[in-house]
Amino acid sequence: MDGIEVRELRKSYQVFRKQAGLGASLRSLWKREYNEVQAVRGISFQIQRGEMVAFLGPNGAGKTTTLKLLAGLIHPTSGTATVLGHVPWLREIAYRRRFALVMGQKNQLWWDLPAQESFRLHREIYRIDHAVFEKRLAELIDLLEVSRVINQPVRELSLGERMRMELIAALLHDPDVLLLDEPTIGLDVVSQRRVQEFLRFYQERRQLTVLLTSHYMKDVQALCQRAIVINEGEIKHDGSLEEVIDRFGSFKVIELLFAGDKRPEGLEAFGEVFEMQFPRAKLKVPRQQVPETLAGLLANYSLEDVGVHDRPLEEVIAELFTSTRSDNPRGESGKGD
Repeated sequence: MDGIEVRELRKSYQVFRKQAGLGASLRSLWKREYNEVQAVRGISFQIQRGEMVAFLGPNGAGKTTTLKLLAGLIHPTSGTATVLGHVPWLREIAYRRRFALVMGQKNQLWWDLPAQESFRLHREIYRIDHAVFEKRLAELIDLLEVSRVINQPVRELSLGERMRMELIAALLHDPDVLLLDEPTIGLDVVSQRRVQEFLRFYQERRQLTVLLTSHYMKDVQALCQRAIVINEGEIKHDGSLEEVIDRFGSFKVIELLFAGDKRPEGLEAFGEVFEMQFPRAKLKVPRQQVPETLAGLLANYSLEDVGVHDRPLEEVIAELFTSTRSDNPRGESGKGD
C-alpha cells in the first residue's frame, strides 16, 4: 500500500515500580519490580496516499507513541506497519528521505544560529541539489512569510515564527509523508491561522499524506475531513468528523429568540437551559427528542427565531474522552502521549 498501513500495532514499556519507605528502597537495589504500561494496544488503520487525517486523543492516549513508531524512532512490541511500503523501524535511508516528523514541543533547529544555517545543514544531510534547494527554500519562505526574520538567531524568534521555520526544515527534502504532533501548540490565533492556511495549501498542491495530532479542534476542522480517535492505546472511532458528532454527540443545541417582553416560564421542561440572556436562550436536548421538543416549544411560546445546532466538536471529543476514562477507573494510560 502506497500510504500508511498499521495492523495490530502494540507498544508496551517496563516502568520501575518504586516502593515507599527506606527498607523498600534498599531492597530495590537488589531486586527491582516493574509495571508494564501499554502505550499502544493493538491498533489498526489505513491512510491512503494524499489523505490528511486527524489523530485525536487525550494526553496519555498513545498518539505520540504511534507517531514515533511510524517515524521509526522506537520499535513496537508486536504488530506491523508500513509507510510508503517501508517498515519504519528498519530505518532505511530510502524511507528517511520520504517522511518528516514535526513535534510542536521539540526543536530541530540550532538555537543560537539563524534558521538558514540549519537549512543548509539539512541540504547536506539529504544531499539536495543546490539549485533545487534554493528554489524550494525561497518558495517556503515566501509561503510562510518569514523573509524578514530568516537571519535572526532562532532563540530570538517568536513561538509562531519558530514553528514556521520548523515546517520549512521538515519540507526542504520534499517528503511524501508528514507526521505532525501538535504543530500549533502554544501559538496565538494569528499564528495558528497562518500555519493552518499553509498546511492546507501545501498539502493540496503536493498531495502529501499527513497524520496530524492536535488538541485544537480548530486545527482539525480547518484541515481534516477524517479523524481517528484513540484513547488508552485503543482506537475508539475512525471516520469523518461529522460521524464523530453523530456517534458521540448525544445532545443538540436549540437556540431560541423569544418575541415580546414576557420572560418564558417552564423552559426547563423542554431541556437543559445552559444559557439565558433574554430574549435569547439555549437548551441542550437529546438528539432523538429534538423534533418533539421543537413542536412543544412552538406550541407554548411566541418565538421570532429558532435554530438547531450540533454541539461544538471539542465538547463532543472531551465528553468522549471523559466517558471512556470513567470506564477504566484504574486510570491506565500510555507512556507520555
